[in-house]
Amino acid sequence: MPKDWYEWHDLYNTEPKLQQRLEIVREYIAYSLNASPIGAIRIVSVCAGDGRDLLGTLENHPRAKDVYARLVEINSNLVERGRATIESLGLAKQIEFINGDATIATNYIGAIPADIAIVCGVFGNLADEAELNRLLDNLSFLSKKGTFVIWTRGHSNGIAYSDNVRKILRTSGFEEVNFKLTATQDMGIGIHRYLGENLPKPKEQQLFVFSGIPSKAR
Repeated sequence: MPKDWYEWHDLYNTEPKLQQRLEIVREYIAYSLNASPIGAIRIVSVCAGDGRDLLGTLENHPRAKDVYARLVEINSNLVERGRATIESLGLAKQIEFINGDATIATNYIGAIPADIAIVCGVFGNLADEAELNRLLDNLSFLSKKGTFVIWTRGHSNGIAYSDNVRKILRTSGFEEVNFKLTATQDMGIGIHRYLGENLPKPKEQQLFVFSGIPSKAR
């Protein structure tokens, strides 16, 4: 089993559910880019890993030059790999990769409110439903009315955890745009649109607590 998140990302080379998840996430990112108004598109990615979801989409997308993004990731090796990809795409002036704690509100200042918020691989690494509600409540700090929020949630032990996420989102000011399961049927991927208003200041500096470990990631 992987010892850290850098090693965990190597599972994309062998795990069908992760490969399928990535494909759908990129599909939703492309959809969000296409649906965004003419002009600059602000994007934030929470717990961004090496940014392969966003960067892989931008590689061949016609609106890549409209994107101004901030990716936040605590693992320095993943950040280094992501920055190398950004350089190779010629997007270094538009995309910054912050090596920092994605749970801390100040790491997003200057890049929000976003038009697209990517929160993938996060919900399954929260301690409980209360922590999920806390994060969703704080998304109003990252978002504005009309922001696309792209998320993932794994299933395990026969429990469709994504059903609960969708229910909470419905009652938290988010409209479902699309939802898909991977072909393996054990990973849900959703795209919602925020219907509320931007919160100029966070309710608390720590937006959520990330409690997952690589060997048990969902």
